[in-house]
Amino acid sequence: MNEEFIVALQTPPLPYYWESGRSTFRVGDRHPNRRNFGLFDVLLVVDGELHIGENGTEWTLATGDALVLLPEGEHYSFRPCEQEATFYWVHFEHVDWHQGPLIEESEAAILLSPFDKPKSIRIPKKTTLLNPQLAFDMMQQLLELPVGESFWEKQQLLFSLLAVLENGISDMAKTPASRLAEKVAVFIQQHYQEEITNEKLSSALHFHPSYIVRCMKMKFGVTPVHYLLQFRMERAKQLLVSTEWSIDRIAAEVGFKYSPYFSTCFKRIVGVPPLQFRRKYLN
Repeated sequence: MNEEFIVALQTPPLPYYWESGRSTFRVGDRHPNRRNFGLFDVLLVVDGELHIGENGTEWTLATGDALVLLPEGEHYSFRPCEQEATFYWVHFEHVDWHQGPLIEESEAAILLSPFDKPKSIRIPKKTTLLNPQLAFDMMQQLLELPVGESFWEKQQLLFSLLAVLENGISDMAKTPASRLAEKVAVFIQQHYQEEITNEKLSSALHFHPSYIVRCMKMKFGVTPVHYLLQFRMERAKQLLVSTEWSIDRIAAEVGFKYSPYFSTCFKRIVGVPPLQFRRKYLN
């Protein structure tokens, strides 16, 4: 991946779908020139080439290429089509966004719990899709929905399309250490009710315990043991506000043998005892 920029959409709020379409330009046609359009414009080339510029930067888009044009600034065609070109386009709104270089997470972000970090949708400014047909199928589904109806279906298809664009960059950026950390996280979430040690993780995933710990700290900022504890607390919070179970039962449900130790850990991680947390949300 050698693109200089990504488009980062911090959530909440979520992007909001406006409209979409499929266009075919003949030889000599140009993409319309616009200034401060106010909406994001995603272009997905099905066939041929488009010659698009934005604020002085220019791209020639070929089959399978995607480009995200920003709400502000100037969009223009720097050259007419030299062959017939077909492309999908989708317009969406997002009220809180920024464009910047592709960099690692800041130290401040790493200090947050992996369960507390807000989601940032990070999509490449321009990319060649790994599976363009998947994106084309989503766009076709959007076009087949009735105009003025199917609100939720349209929003869901927009989210799915952005996920395809985001995964194209994240999959290429992942290192073996990052992939291992994700496998460890999945294993912990599937077995959090059991006793999990570094040695058990090593046996299950076939890596040295020290390397597993190092990968988890690099990816999530915490050790596997701390990740397990945080995940158990998240699950406990869900049970406290969604059930009338006793504290003893919730403690056992999330993997604690002794209820007093669970309450101590909960207060240390969450800031208040379990019963006080429950009273905050239940009358």
